[in-house]
Amino acid sequence: MACAQQTDDWRDALRRWMTAEDMEDTYSEEVMEQLEERAQEPINLNQTTREELEQLPFLTAAEVEGLIAYIDRYRPLRSLNELHMVTALDYDVRQLLSHFVCCGDMAPARTWPTLSDIVRDGRHTIMGTAKIPFYERRGDHNGYLGPKVRHDIRYQFNYKNRIKFGLTAAQDAGEPFFANRNKWGYDHYVVYLQLRAMGRLEELNLGTYRVKMGLGLIMNNGFYLGKLATLQSLGRSSHTLTAHSSRGATDYLQGAAATVRLGRQWKVTAFASWRAIDATLNADGTARTIVNDGYHRTPTEMARKHNTHRTDAGGTVGWRRGTLYVNVNGVFTHLDRRLQPDKDGTLYRRYAAEGHNFINFSADYGWNDHRWTLNGETAINGDGALATLHTVSCRFSNPLTVMAMHRYYDKRYTALHARTFSEGGSVQNEHGIYLGVIWRPTPLWTLQTYADYAHFSWPRYQVSAASDAFDALLSLRYSHSRWSVDGRYRLHIRQQDDTNRLLLVNRTEHRARLTLTVAATPRLTLRTQADGVVAFNKSGRHRGIMASQYADWQWRWLRADAHVGWFRTDDYDARLYQYEPSVAYDFSFPMYYGHGMRGALLLRAALGSHLQLSARMGLTKYFDRSTVGTALQQVDRSSLADLLVQLRCQL
Repeated sequence: MACAQQTDDWRDALRRWMTAEDMEDTYSEEVMEQLEERAQEPINLNQTTREELEQLPFLTAAEVEGLIAYIDRYRPLRSLNELHMVTALDYDVRQLLSHFVCCGDMAPARTWPTLSDIVRDGRHTIMGTAKIPFYERRGDHNGYLGPKVRHDIRYQFNYKNRIKFGLTAAQDAGEPFFANRNKWGYDHYVVYLQLRAMGRLEELNLGTYRVKMGLGLIMNNGFYLGKLATLQSLGRSSHTLTAHSSRGATDYLQGAAATVRLGRQWKVTAFASWRAIDATLNADGTARTIVNDGYHRTPTEMARKHNTHRTDAGGTVGWRRGTLYVNVNGVFTHLDRRLQPDKDGTLYRRYAAEGHNFINFSADYGWNDHRWTLNGETAINGDGALATLHTVSCRFSNPLTVMAMHRYYDKRYTALHARTFSEGGSVQNEHGIYLGVIWRPTPLWTLQTYADYAHFSWPRYQVSAASDAFDALLSLRYSHSRWSVDGRYRLHIRQQDDTNRLLLVNRTEHRARLTLTVAATPRLTLRTQADGVVAFNKSGRHRGIMASQYADWQWRWLRADAHVGWFRTDDYDARLYQYEPSVAYDFSFPMYYGHGMRGALLLRAALGSHLQLSARMGLTKYFDRSTVGTALQQVDRSSLADLLVQLRCQL
């Protein structure tokens, strides 16, 4: 079997997709979680399907079709070098794809594998992770209910990505352990079973799972890619069911979901879920807001744990013929407590979702060939309000691709599980257009740029009138055999109230990044990065800079990733973000502001063929303060040190 590359280089490749604001979205962790699992169990190209390839978020619809067409014509593939023959794939996509695929046996798999096959070829993974802080927060002495160490354990059995089941137990720092309401130990548990490719049964999920429908206008509790990644994936639509194995405690479903193929062109997906969620309550017992942070560290947070229950049911009827498809989708949600947000004196909340029952319907559709890709989704809620999203892209030639996206989300449109492309952070009260270009004049040069304009017809938080926003990015990359240079500039303009709330003023951010990556030796890779930001808002001008150095060294069974950075910003408004290598299933993109330095060293050691030990030691030192954080998170010192340890056993 010609397998995927067994390195973590895909993390660096994916990092280039992401912008600073994307890192503030906790759902980016779901992307990393799913890709981490796929890197451990790569897709066999000689047995794959269109639906399986669509689970890779960085592939466009045309790239998936190009891969399927090549595989159908030249199967079996003997080497990943054959990816060079797929004209739909460019260099960057081929490099990223090679970490998640392999060229294995082309013999058709049994519809239902035998017990002996499952026992012989299944893989067990047991993993424990702990983050140990070497500092005391105020809440650790008086306020938090539990110890200061964050930890989790995972067990998973995986048979060729067709049978997967497991358990994840997670504990955030400060949450009680075998105490208070956590009498069963951990604060959060997930249990899941997933079956795939069992004849007409394409997928079955029992326990915890996630659902994505179309472009996400009515249901998407999987992942969502940011604006730059949307350009690279050309806004691809997809329908996926995935097991929820993450330590994250938000926005997943719990129950059963299945996809059944009715024929060559038809398939049906249905799901049902019931789970407890957290909510802040009004005096009359109704729910003011649904809380998604998953924290239960204080008596107040613990009191709202699982105080509300949500029932979800829905499904999809889909038709596909070649590259033309149409799906009809529906979702119904019931809350046992009425959702009643506080709308008194808050104009921007006038059209917030409220009630016991919520229903949404949509149709998503699309078509593509080797050059053109068109897709879209139109949705309606129980009040008759509309939301639409449409994309069109064209590859005029191998070096030039252009994409356009139009969206309209009515201010009255609400969908509790919607998550898709937006400037305002929700699928409501937005009308915008997005244009993007990818140009590769030579194999060494890549230019990516987008411009996005959005109009909000109704007041928003800290904006008391109709407003506008503009976002533009220019990214240029030069790659040589042993080194590359990446440059990026972003302009982001959003309107907000002035100090007296009489006029709207612009909040403008200029962000720039320059990165030099050098493969100094076959074992040592160096990356030097400089970041800068200049922000203008109603309080004045805010500036910040950061210089960082990364080193990646590998020798036999040991790999080391080192990072050191110096930062200086005027305040929080000039904050900066930096990617930091971490252990498996841990996504680290911390934020910095003020004046200080950050250093981290990550070591990964293969202790034989079944054990891997990883440890990351990090230290942040501030030069402009004697305390760090506020309230219960306050640390009465100017430095923060922590140790992240992970032990993984694979059998």
